[in-house]
Amino acid sequence: MKKNIILISTLYGIALASSLWLYNQKPLLMEDVGQLLPTKIKEVHSATSEAELQRWVKESISNHEKISVAGMQHSQGGHTYYPNGIVINMKNYNKILDYNPDEQTITVQSGATWDDIQKEINPDNLAIRVMQSQNIFTVGGSISINAHGRDIRYGSLIDTVESFRLLTPEGDIKNVSRTENSELFPLVIGGYGLFGIILDVTLHLTNDELYQIRSRSIDYEDYPDYFVQEVKENEAIRMHIARLSVAPDTLLKGMYVTDYELVDHQETLAKYATLKRDTLAAPQKFMLGLSRYSDWGKNLLWELQSKVYVGQDGNYITRNNAMRGDSKFMEYDNPSKTEILQEYFVPIDEFTSYLDDLRIVLENEELNLLNITVRYVNKDEEAVLSYAKEDMFALVLLINQGKSKEDIQKTEKIIQKMIDVTLEHDGSYYLPYYSYPTQAQMDEAYPRNKEFFEQKKKYDPDELFMNLFYKEYSQ
Repeated sequence: MKKNIILISTLYGIALASSLWLYNQKPLLMEDVGQLLPTKIKEVHSATSEAELQRWVKESISNHEKISVAGMQHSQGGHTYYPNGIVINMKNYNKILDYNPDEQTITVQSGATWDDIQKEINPDNLAIRVMQSQNIFTVGGSISINAHGRDIRYGSLIDTVESFRLLTPEGDIKNVSRTENSELFPLVIGGYGLFGIILDVTLHLTNDELYQIRSRSIDYEDYPDYFVQEVKENEAIRMHIARLSVAPDTLLKGMYVTDYELVDHQETLAKYATLKRDTLAAPQKFMLGLSRYSDWGKNLLWELQSKVYVGQDGNYITRNNAMRGDSKFMEYDNPSKTEILQEYFVPIDEFTSYLDDLRIVLENEELNLLNITVRYVNKDEEAVLSYAKEDMFALVLLINQGKSKEDIQKTEKIIQKMIDVTLEHDGSYYLPYYSYPTQAQMDEAYPRNKEFFEQKKKYDPDELFMNLFYKEYSQ
């Protein structure tokens, strides 16, 4: 009996150890916020030091593994992972390394968020020049997509970067700026993590300022002239955003604008300088929920938004607080559906005719479009994968769609039609989102993409740094 018990215990121990071994060998399933590309990867490393990052890169070289770099994973087209690859999570690599208020510069590790920077610089009445409309993203991730935001004076993020250090596919560390290893500068910024790991970044800051918020309704046909004459030519207006109606009754016709105008009495800045969260997140989330399920909800949401936001004249906000939009209102958890972003860029003088043509597509297709915001981006001739070949309006679209193969195919056809319309108006589209665009559309929107991929192979001939975006479009 005793021998049988020992035998059973031994066999149980062997079975348990085998199960644990098999579990540890089981590939992890990784997906970004879009949830449309679940992919089996080998493992995830959470970075905390430069030494371990360098060690992981050299080990991957020896083991012939592939590496992808991840921040908050809001890029939705597989930019942060690759099948059976190693994912390096940078979120804990987030120290502030150097801060010089007098020179208005700051150096941070690439996993630091914009919120981390704001908390550091706000007491000195300094602010960030360019970032997305939410401050939750990592600096390295934002640089990798060459982000832009509400500011209309500084251009895209590449304009605010002084230098960065890059961990290369050889495992070496290079200083990169416009004067040192300069060929890498416009490749890495907007390069989607394909040239190495951005270790730390030195950014130029600007003064925090006090703005008065001014909102008004406007006819979409009048918007281009309004922007050029009353916004861009008015140096007192520092930031700007507009919103287009997606409600069936006013589709792409209803519009309101919000300007952030510098006020004369900057001595009152301290009264408003405390960093705040977006207190409108809860009602915004509720109203967005109404619009997901019916045309009635979309019409009601537009009516409520217009009443809430139009006529805000007299409200004051600092630059730092204007750049602290809370993304919680966009959080969405549904087992069969997800919400994706698309962003299209069109020249200012094409805006009206573009909307007229885009409206025709949307009226004839079934697309659950929830929101469109409009921003302005300056011409960018520096980044190799520049999305702004001239001064342009950026239309950011939020779309609710299913996760099934049929739903993905259905959305793909509609988005490709929308991109065709965009290209017909000399526009382009943003690359961080799901890979619905065709290769031909990529070639037309980004004529330097072949140069980009050639340089990728020059600097990373063994393709150590890989992701699904590269796999899709580098052919």
